Amino acid sequence: MNPQAPAASAIELIGIDKSFGPVHANANVNLEVERGVIHGIVGENGAGKSTLMSILYGFYEADSGEIRVNGKPVRIRSSREAIDCGIGMVHQHFMLVQPLSVLDNVMLGAEGGALLAKGAAAMRKRLAQLGKEYGLEVDPDAVVGELSVGLQQRVEILKALVRGAEILVLDEPTAVLTPAEADQLFEMLRVLKRQNKTIIFITHKLREIMSLTDRVSVMRRGEMVATYETAETSPPELADAMVGRKVILKIDKSPAHPGKVVLEARNLVVSDDRGVVRVHDVSFALREGEILGVAGVAGNGQSELLEALAGIRPPASGEILVDGRLLRSSEHDPRAVRRLGVGHVPEDRQRVGLIMSFEACESAMLGFHDQPAFGRGILFDRRAIVADAARIMEAFDVRPRAPLLRTANFSGGNQQKIVLAREIDHDPRIMLVGQPTRGVDIGAIEFIHKRIVAERDAGKAILLVSVELDEIFALSDRIIVLCGGRVTGERRPEETNPQDLGLLMAGVSERAA
Repeated sequence: MNPQAPAASAIELIGIDKSFGPVHANANVNLEVERGVIHGIVGENGAGKSTLMSILYGFYEADSGEIRVNGKPVRIRSSREAIDCGIGMVHQHFMLVQPLSVLDNVMLGAEGGALLAKGAAAMRKRLAQLGKEYGLEVDPDAVVGELSVGLQQRVEILKALVRGAEILVLDEPTAVLTPAEADQLFEMLRVLKRQNKTIIFITHKLREIMSLTDRVSVMRRGEMVATYETAETSPPELADAMVGRKVILKIDKSPAHPGKVVLEARNLVVSDDRGVVRVHDVSFALREGEILGVAGVAGNGQSELLEALAGIRPPASGEILVDGRLLRSSEHDPRAVRRLGVGHVPEDRQRVGLIMSFEACESAMLGFHDQPAFGRGILFDRRAIVADAARIMEAFDVRPRAPLLRTANFSGGNQQKIVLAREIDHDPRIMLVGQPTRGVDIGAIEFIHKRIVAERDAGKAILLVSVELDEIFALSDRIIVLCGGRVTGERRPEETNPQDLGLLMAGVSERAA
């Protein structure tokens, strides 16, 4: 009697190759994902992870190679064909219609025929069943736009399961979640795994990989370079494989020696472009020689606070003081604030920090282009501009060191280094730093963190806004937490933990926390 043949893997990608012009995004990639496991995929920015998953979900078609689902060769040319193969994808930016109900969103594309009432009744019953089976309970009549981010993500998972997904791909699923919401997500994924669902989990957070996955594959420069059993690897080994060299994950940071208060906000109120108040009565003081971290889930007033402090957005009320001097209304202007010695690394480097169509040397002087070193009046000294960009690109390890290359052609991490280099090089006394490593690979993260700490040690005052709790803990000397535009608490990193900050990020009062 022949021994039983081993069960086919849920997914096999064999020799996947994909190019976009001269960019070889995937180079002969092989990946095998067993059924009923949580399989992590990690890699630097531009390593090819998203391209590979986009091929699996039908957004792109590979130039060559083969996809097998449950051992059978398939051709996937659209998301509909991926869904027909039992593959569902939960995107980092949710594909939901905010004004519609949960039920309406889940039904879109799966209405169940012309009789919507009959289809809605069947879908309502199915949602209740899935909620009970997988711990994915959500009110089917709730308006999606009024749900928390964690519940909206739950709706995305339900959409995939309703369509019969046996394989779930999650792309950076915790980027917009509080720690508590991330823990809830992980528990739901473990339940799905116990029900023999297969999960592909893409993240840059090695702590999540170690706590959640059964197996992890590493991509580097378009190639699949290693696959490990998670229990048999470690964050340093994964980091080294991702970058191709030794990476120091822990930041060596001596205790801060704060000096005088150099930036102060008093009862600050800031509204967004629609007139909705996003910052409510916020007060804090920032001292030279310290890093004050601002923690919170994205969308809780951090962006508007940074813009007000940088002079981009005028406050509705309240006061901003620099070196004890109140900013006049005429000084709520980016140029005026910059002249007071305030540097600004914006949260969105591409929209606010750079002009993507400009050459790198031009982006590297934005905001300082009227300085005599770059020419006089409307006549720029091209040679001086290029030479200055080459100098700071060398100092900040910007790759490639090509001042004449279009800004858009640099990776996200190197674009961020250009912004950081520009601001630090002009020696500000106060630095406003927003999401310094958003979308940045682990090698660039290491470099950026070291530079921020070096600036603190040189006596600079740094306000750090980040949605990454690991980053807040690693860099901050003090932490304030924003929820709904209000400060819900202040902590020192050594006296708190992620759970405590998570409660404050969710709006739990100081006393309850």
